[in-house]
Amino acid sequence: MPLLKKIIYLIPVLVFFACHNKKQGAAVSNAILTLKETGRLATAEYTLGKVIRASDDKPWYKVGDRKIIINCEARLKAGIDLQNITKDNFAGYKDSIAITLPHAKILSLNIPPDKIQVWYEDIGALRSPFSAAEREELVAQAEPQILSLADSLGILKTAEQNAAVFMQHLFEDAGYTKTGVQFR
Repeated sequence: MPLLKKIIYLIPVLVFFACHNKKQGAAVSNAILTLKETGRLATAEYTLGKVIRASDDKPWYKVGDRKIIINCEARLKAGIDLQNITKDNFAGYKDSIAITLPHAKILSLNIPPDKIQVWYEDIGALRSPFSAAEREELVAQAEPQILSLADSLGILKTAEQNAAVFMQHLFEDAGYTKTGVQFR
């Protein structure tokens, strides 16, 4: 909800920026400050499932196997970090504006504990079950694997497309007829 309030406050600033060329420098500064205050703009959210398989093959001094399959659900948010934008990211002329934004990145990855389930566990008669610490370690190993999927699933590209659409609509509401967005 705070992001929505900031966006609502941003629109009059942008309208002011669009309508008053004399005070363009101050308006640009205000618009940049407001965008920077939003911090991170999450433009894509995915829920991904990950199956984790582990087998503790018997070392020479232990008798029996231990196998486990854990299913977890991860929530991934991607978007644009707006904290480092400056006046150089905006170039306007009359009713046109060009915006340069940083490339999208993964903003958060969350695996809620209630979304982690043991689907299968096979413990040899002379072996101890997987401890909570061992299970947590297996789930922790899943995080980098999930993050590596972001590129192959097109999550970052989708986040950039959504950010571009958001910025185009935001500046069109502020009075610009042509809005171009690029990423660097």
